[in-house]
Amino acid sequence: MLAAAVVLLLADKFLFRDQPAKAASAPEKSIAVLPFDNLSRDPDNAYFCEGVQDEILTRLAKVADLKVISRTSTQHFNSVPDNLTQIAKQLGVAHILEGSVQKAGDQVRVNVQLVNGLNDAHLWADTYDRELNDIFAVESEIAKTIANTLQAKLSGSEQHAIAARPTENAEAHQLYLKGRFFWNKRTGNDLKKSIDYFEQAIAADPNYGLAYAGLAEGYVLLPGYTAGTPREYYPKARTAAKKALELDDTLAEAHATLAMAIWNFDFDFAQANKEFQRAIELNPNYATAHQQYGNNTLSALGRFDEAIAEGKRAVVLDPLSSVINSDLGAVYLYARRYDEAIAQFRKLLEMDPNDYFGHYLLGQALEMKGSRDAAIVEYQKARALNDDPSVLGVLGRAYGLSGNRAEALKILDQMKALSKERYVAAYSFALVYLGLGDKEEALRWLEKSYEDHAGADIGWIRVDPLLDSLHGDPRFEALAEKIVPAREFRGSSK
Repeated sequence: MLAAAVVLLLADKFLFRDQPAKAASAPEKSIAVLPFDNLSRDPDNAYFCEGVQDEILTRLAKVADLKVISRTSTQHFNSVPDNLTQIAKQLGVAHILEGSVQKAGDQVRVNVQLVNGLNDAHLWADTYDRELNDIFAVESEIAKTIANTLQAKLSGSEQHAIAARPTENAEAHQLYLKGRFFWNKRTGNDLKKSIDYFEQAIAADPNYGLAYAGLAEGYVLLPGYTAGTPREYYPKARTAAKKALELDDTLAEAHATLAMAIWNFDFDFAQANKEFQRAIELNPNYATAHQQYGNNTLSALGRFDEAIAEGKRAVVLDPLSSVINSDLGAVYLYARRYDEAIAQFRKLLEMDPNDYFGHYLLGQALEMKGSRDAAIVEYQKARALNDDPSVLGVLGRAYGLSGNRAEALKILDQMKALSKERYVAAYSFALVYLGLGDKEEALRWLEKSYEDHAGADIGWIRVDPLLDSLHGDPRFEALAEKIVPAREFRGSSK
């Protein structure tokens, strides 16, 4: 027995160590679509190249039998990398699709090749020379060929989804792709540019459901980037998402955005959960739907095991996404699993040390563990990286609780001045007043947050550890009941 153990130990050390990485853990029916190389002479055609990649990925993502990595993670890599096996290992996939796009006038050439990411073997390649208005057929053919090559089982609805033509209007499609290009940049100004392009796409084709879905996604994010108020933009997001679903009720993006809008604005958890579940049913590889379902409604309802499972699924599908990794940590934070939250935020900051939101959330987890000085350091780092007013709220609260009243008051004055120029959440004012020990004023601002329909701030009222000192206060409990009724909190998982 001892001799056999020695043989196995040596075999593991010298024979198996060099086997292809992730061979056991990467599902055979898994793929990442890397950024396509833009071979067009005009660099402004980058939006079109990015759009082709994104639309092929989206078609594949609707196949439940496949694991498809989200665009956010694949964008970290070059279009023609020389380390495919390492990329496959990092993303947890067995296959990589790489390609190029060349657009000249109304003509398009798309080159693609499918590679086994574990051994770098080429499985399939093709070139498509088509007219611009035939690009949907090219994307559909590529997706079908990949699904067949990976022997993925396709239901009738999935075959229909892969073959879909979202619009017959080439101009509308170009405008939509430009909208997506700016939406993916995720800044307040770029979101507003994306909204403008989506509106132009709708003007060109009023029946373009995807353009309405894009419009809804732009509206629902603006308050989070302090580029607009919840009262102004969440209803617009809800209206646009409903219009998208009137035109095409199979749009997972529209269902997820509608869920966000009705949770943030209406505090309707039951309906929001139904919309999230429908989005995931339509697109099982839609990482954002898993992320938002877990981090938003499930965690706000105290259903932490389910929320963490959804967050982990989102990370599997989009492992390099900062926001998805940070939101998983946020669920641990709400669940009071602070050590796991800290580990998750540190993992995120290893990937991107300049992620201000990671420092912001790490500070909260450290503070809840009793390390307020270390938390203040993280809040200061977040503040240096981004001028998001929400950072001022947690920093002012921490200063007040640490006895540095003068600094807390200085931050309060800054926030008041800033609120005359841009949206500053009432919730952030409430936090500073909590730090100053003024519970009455804190409650007044929290009630204003509810009146503002700022669900992205006040929606977690029953699980937010920063508000723990208010629990038991009759005014706080009455407010919590209006947002998350006790009968729904920690409700059934069905």
